[in-house]
Amino acid sequence: MDIGQRLKTIRKQRGLSQRELAARAGLTNGTISLIEMNRTSPSVASLKSLLDAIPISMAEFFSTLEDREAPKYFYTAQDFTEVAPAAPGQVSLRQLGNIENHALQVLHETYPPGADTGPEFLSHQGEEAGIVVKGAIEVTVDGHTSVLRVGDGYIFDSTLPHRFRNIGKDVCEVVSACTPPSF
Repeated sequence: MDIGQRLKTIRKQRGLSQRELAARAGLTNGTISLIEMNRTSPSVASLKSLLDAIPISMAEFFSTLEDREAPKYFYTAQDFTEVAPAAPGQVSLRQLGNIENHALQVLHETYPPGADTGPEFLSHQGEEAGIVVKGAIEVTVDGHTSVLRVGDGYIFDSTLPHRFRNIGKDVCEVVSACTPPSF
């Protein structure tokens, strides 16, 4: 998906200028311009701030169209929707299915060494849970921090400020779920 073009299209559909969106999101209009031209990739937290300012959820932003007449139950790895771009050294979030058809959002998250969801804490409607399937991840929720390893998990109210960060030297993978699909 062309994130910059998608952001520009939605921004214009909502009647927002780059300056207005930047002011709402707490960013500069130059940053918005660079993102829309795909010259920079926003962190997960920055993209979330941008989309909250529109307002549109991450799930809606990255939703894909599925044939509504034929239900789809199975997905290959190539069928997942890239919610956060898989840029070198950045977090990759891959969504299972089209969340417009479901009350649950499932993500396959990959954190290269040193990657995080951004300096800003995330906060959104719903609850989320996840299990570490590879590596280790530092998770901070409402001021509480823990390093989780393979087999460890988390569950919390997503309105609480939270952040994920790979402090290790190996890639970390997490399978997570959020309900309702609001991320």
